[in-house]
Amino acid sequence: MESLQAVKQRFGIIGNDIQLDRAIEKAVRVAPTDISVLVTGESGVGKENIPRIIHQLSHRKHAKYIAVNCGAIPEGTIDSELFGHEKGAFTGATATRKGYFEVADGGTIFLDEVGELPLTTQVRLLRVLENGEFIKVGSSQVQKTNVRIVAATNVNMQQAISKGKFREDLYYRLSTIEISLPPLRERGEDIHLLFRKFAADFAQKNRIPAIRLNDNAARMLQNFRFPGNIRQLKNIAEQVSIMEENRIISPEILTHYLPNYSSNLPAVVGNNNSHNDFATERDIMYKILFDMRNDINDLKKLTLDLMQSGNIKEVKEENRGLIQRIYNDQDEDFEQDIEVVQISKNDPQNNFDFAETIEEDESLSLQEKEIEMIKKSLEKNNGKRKLAAKELGISERTLYRKIKQYEL
Repeated sequence: MESLQAVKQRFGIIGNDIQLDRAIEKAVRVAPTDISVLVTGESGVGKENIPRIIHQLSHRKHAKYIAVNCGAIPEGTIDSELFGHEKGAFTGATATRKGYFEVADGGTIFLDEVGELPLTTQVRLLRVLENGEFIKVGSSQVQKTNVRIVAATNVNMQQAISKGKFREDLYYRLSTIEISLPPLRERGEDIHLLFRKFAADFAQKNRIPAIRLNDNAARMLQNFRFPGNIRQLKNIAEQVSIMEENRIISPEILTHYLPNYSSNLPAVVGNNNSHNDFATERDIMYKILFDMRNDINDLKKLTLDLMQSGNIKEVKEENRGLIQRIYNDQDEDFEQDIEVVQISKNDPQNNFDFAETIEEDESLSLQEKEIEMIKKSLEKNNGKRKLAAKELGISERTLYRKIKQYEL
């Protein structure tokens, strides 16, 4: 079995998010079987990568692989496309035609947007899944096919079933194994990584210097919700690459390419109030500062872990995302800081507690901003701490501790 990193490299998948890794691992594990798989996730999250992995790592890899966008085929012709038709079956059917299930016999069919299939087509698909049989449009002859089906949808299938738009028996047949891909907004540490990849690819293709985000612009990008997910991120990277002469991108420049930036901040998601308290530039900066504070706290924990374990390589691997975020991929800076930690720990003349020295000497202004953000969030959520914590992007336990610390 190929390693996770090897699979990512082979299929051009960028990112280290744990949810993404689990989805890929699941695809690798299920690939050698003939079990039907349903891939779920929002539009633009890269669902098309999973069936490719499954097919290429299966015993069917030398047979046909056909991807069908069910939502793009008109309802009147979808049965003909999938199952074929006989000559004269309908107006315009001037010859017998093979459908995808006949052409892909022995291989894999990827049914993208399967939730868009008409109910009549769903009945035909269920028969293929149950016994491998289908009938061409305009024919009475039953044909056999040996096809592995991988489907994908961005539709809430339970809701579609309850509304009578999707057959429950077909759903359970398709989703023997269900693989869910996370939206881009839940892959915070991957966002800048993907942006740099898209910018570099575009620059190479068009023979121009690649754009680069400064630290604050990178943070701004990570705070954006990306309703269009990876497709939207790629589009933004290409737009900025074309339009901006300056190759170093600041938050002021980036804002022009992030539609409704303030309303897409994590802090305002789920709030139906038309008046957004976080919609000003000042509040955007507060959010960035709040995230920086969390990074500092994470860095303190990382330093203590290093002192306690002594295994730099192991701790570095476990905290790769944090290190990338704080040190902006400058590994030499991280290594220098580690040397300071080791010297302070091992120096026999060192008669002070290093753990105490890394306690943060925060400025009063930053504390005031943090207190103001917490107060505003609690007021907006009528004192409901669970909702406020979610809005601020911190755990409830952290929020309780800060309320107690600041006597709010």
